[in-house]
Amino acid sequence: MSDDVMFGFGAMRLDLEDENDESSINFKDFTEMIDYYMDQGFNYFDTSYAYHNGASEAGLKLGLVERYPRESFKIADKIPTWMLQKESDNEKYADIMLERLGIDYFDVLLIHNINEAFYNIVENCKSFDYLKKAKEEGKARKIGFSYHDKSDLLEKILAKYGDMIDVVQLQLNYLDWESKLTESRKNYEICEKYGVDVIVMEPIKGGTLFNLPDNIKEKFNENGMSLVEAALRFAAHPKNVKVVLSGVGNIEQMKENSSVFKPYKPLNEEEKEFILSMAKEIKGLIAIDCSYCGYCLKECPIGIPIPDYFELYNSEKMLSLPSHIAIYGTKSATNPPASACTECESCMAICTQKLDIPTLLKDVVDTFE
Repeated sequence: MSDDVMFGFGAMRLDLEDENDESSINFKDFTEMIDYYMDQGFNYFDTSYAYHNGASEAGLKLGLVERYPRESFKIADKIPTWMLQKESDNEKYADIMLERLGIDYFDVLLIHNINEAFYNIVENCKSFDYLKKAKEEGKARKIGFSYHDKSDLLEKILAKYGDMIDVVQLQLNYLDWESKLTESRKNYEICEKYGVDVIVMEPIKGGTLFNLPDNIKEKFNENGMSLVEAALRFAAHPKNVKVVLSGVGNIEQMKENSSVFKPYKPLNEEEKEFILSMAKEIKGLIAIDCSYCGYCLKECPIGIPIPDYFELYNSEKMLSLPSHIAIYGTKSATNPPASACTECESCMAICTQKLDIPTLLKDVVDTFE
C-alpha cells in the first residue's frame, strides 16, 4: 500500500427517512457524517448518477459543495452505462451530474459498472473517447471506470485503453480475493501490470464481512483485529490502491471506519495469511454471495426487494431465528414477495456478482414462504 492511501466516503448506502424510498436520505445524518469525515482530514467522496435515485448527488451538493471550499474535497462520479443509447448521452448525463452536484468539474469521472453485458454499450457509445475529451477540456481531472467482472475482459479493456485510463474502481475484499467469480486478485494484478491506480469498492462486501457469527468475530479479536479493521486493512494492502471506499450509513460506522486509517497500520504477512484462512471458513457460511448493491432492484419490473430477501436468507442460514421469518413476513406484506418473480431475468445482466437471481429467489421462497 502506498503512503497516500485515502479512506473514501461511499455515498450509496445512506440512512433513509423512509426505507421504501431510496431518495429519502436523512440529510441531518448525512451532513453529520460529512462534517466528521472532513474533520478527520479525509476528503474523497464517491457517488453516482444512480445512487439513491440521484439524491446522493443532490445531498452532496447541500451537505458538502455549498458548505466547504471546492479545493478542500474531491468528488468521483459515474456515468450510468446502462442508460446510454447514443454517443451524445455520455455528455448529457455528465452535465446532469455536474448540475446535481453544483460543481464545474469532476475530480474523478468514471464509466459505471463495465462488465461483459455493458461493454458493447460502452464501445458503441464511444464512452472512452468521451472520457478522454472530458479530461482534455478540464471537465474531469482523472478518468476511469468501475468494474465488476472477470479478469480476461479487464485485460482486453486495459490493453486497448490503458494509456488513457488513470484509475479503475475494483471490488476488492478478502472474501473475493481468490474468487473465481469476481477474481479480485487477478483484476488487481492486471491494473498493476498496466500501471493503473486502483480505487477499492466493497471492502466489507456490503456489510457481509461485518455481519458474521460470534465465533468468527472472536477469532479475529484473538488476532487483535475487529471485523471491520481486518476487512479495511486487507483492502488497503496492495501497493497500487489509492482509495478504499466504504459505504457508511451512520455516524457510528463512519467513526469506526475512520479509526482504521488514523493511522493506517499495514498488514504483515502473518496477518494477511490469517485473514485469507478465515475467508475460506466464512465462504462456507454464506449461502448467497450477494454484495447488496441494489442494482437488481432497479431492474426488477415488479419491484421485488431482492437484496433484502437475500440478506435475510443469508442471516437465516447462518443462524436460524424466528425473527427472520417475522421480518420476511413484514417485508413481503408491503412489497412483492420472492414468489412474485416471473423469471424475466432482467436482473441478471446487471448483477455485479453474476448470480442466478430467479433460481435463488426460489430458495428464499422455500425457506420463508
